[in-house]
Amino acid sequence: MKKIGVLLHGNGVFDGSEIHEAVFTLLAIAEAGAEAICFAPNVLQHHVLDHLTGLEMPETRNVLVESARITRGTIKDIIDIKVSELDGLVMPGGFGTAKNITKWAFEGAQCAVLESVKTLIVELVRQGKPIVGLCMSPTTIAKALEGTEFQAHLSVGTTKEASPYDIAAISAGIESIGHVAEMTSVREIMVDNTLKIITAPCYMMEAGIVEVRENIKTAVEKLISLT
Repeated sequence: MKKIGVLLHGNGVFDGSEIHEAVFTLLAIAEAGAEAICFAPNVLQHHVLDHLTGLEMPETRNVLVESARITRGTIKDIIDIKVSELDGLVMPGGFGTAKNITKWAFEGAQCAVLESVKTLIVELVRQGKPIVGLCMSPTTIAKALEGTEFQAHLSVGTTKEASPYDIAAISAGIESIGHVAEMTSVREIMVDNTLKIITAPCYMMEAGIVEVRENIKTAVEKLISLT
């Protein structure tokens, strides 16, 4: 059975993992007959947001502990994951990827990336193992591969259709650190066949839950075909 890593970064779209995208990822992996290996960094969240009001809450939460809510407690610390035990990786979106793994949400493309995540992504690419980046996660892939021998073709969406986010600015940030930003709708996936990196915009676009589900299923099926 193929073992597919799932990198989480909290619980909730605005300060962690996008829950729909995380659950649809787990569902698509299971439907493909593969096993999901879930993990997250054992670090504090940048902040905690009230998802009802959008206001910051006066508390701290741990990324690994919060991610365990999505996985029903079955999850590992990223430092305990070995590339040799994975056949591929899926990275659900949500702004935890740009707040807890990088600081792209605050500092843009010049931000840092957690070393544990960088090491994992670079080693997967070097070993020719496929990666899926959903929603905002392509920015984390871009940061991980910055300064390496790899130039990735990545997509966070398209400027030709409605989006709640500044797709043009995020795409420009991806290109500013040495990668190629492609335009992709929620009905499409972007496949970098050279690096085996698949990106899908999901909720970066104005999309319904069914469209996001299909976008993720298509991306995961492509990943499985490349393992």
